[in-house]
Amino acid sequence: MNVLVETLTLDDDHRLAARIATAAGAALNAIRASAVLGGKPLGALGDATANELIARMIAHVRPDDGFLSEESAPDPKRLTCDRVWIIDPLDGTREYGEHIEGRNDWAVHVALAVGGNPDACAVALPALGMTFSTGTPATLPAAPRGQLKILVSRTRAPELARKVAQRLNAELVPMGSAGAKAMAVVRGEAHAYLHAGGQYVWDSCAPVGVALAAGLHASRIDGSPCIYNGADAAMPDLLICRREIAESILAAIAASR
Repeated sequence: MNVLVETLTLDDDHRLAARIATAAGAALNAIRASAVLGGKPLGALGDATANELIARMIAHVRPDDGFLSEESAPDPKRLTCDRVWIIDPLDGTREYGEHIEGRNDWAVHVALAVGGNPDACAVALPALGMTFSTGTPATLPAAPRGQLKILVSRTRAPELARKVAQRLNAELVPMGSAGAKAMAVVRGEAHAYLHAGGQYVWDSCAPVGVALAAGLHASRIDGSPCIYNGADAAMPDLLICRREIAESILAAIAASR
């Protein structure tokens, strides 16, 4: 651990976020490859290990920053900090545990929010060997051809999304992790990712930062910006999409609510 944290870049938050997300992803891949555990026990081990790794790294190199993670006890200090790291050490725990099925739709989220806005952010897709970062924003490929594709949760697709899809003649595509869905839009595999009905800031902070840096639209479903590090960690809805269709999707959402 000491060797790893000592080699981290100390003066570039963007590179730091990417390196931490990538390192946590490598650890998760190693645990998953052992094939000793599966299902919920594997997911629990992955969550705990990645969280410990990320928390120790950030505490070592950014000791004065606030910290908020899905897997750590809340620290009220963060509410007095302008700079807060918001972490989901393993987004898509269910998909991670399904290693026999070879699912790759799980992610690591590492985000630094500054003044409530996503700043230095990284989303690692360890099963694909990919890390997306605000330090080196992705170049958006051409939009997918054919019918509008909207990504939704594979276990709890919101009724709102079904109504929006009907209005826009869109196809709903189920997928795991919020980070995996957001990066699928960045990678040009779908036009949009829509969620309504229950998420937290660690689910979306890093994906939103990476998506915005890549030139995508990212907002709440009422079109307002995503603001982070409030007293309430809930952020129940999200829209990430290509900018050219944001207005039409937001209008369809408004008409469907």
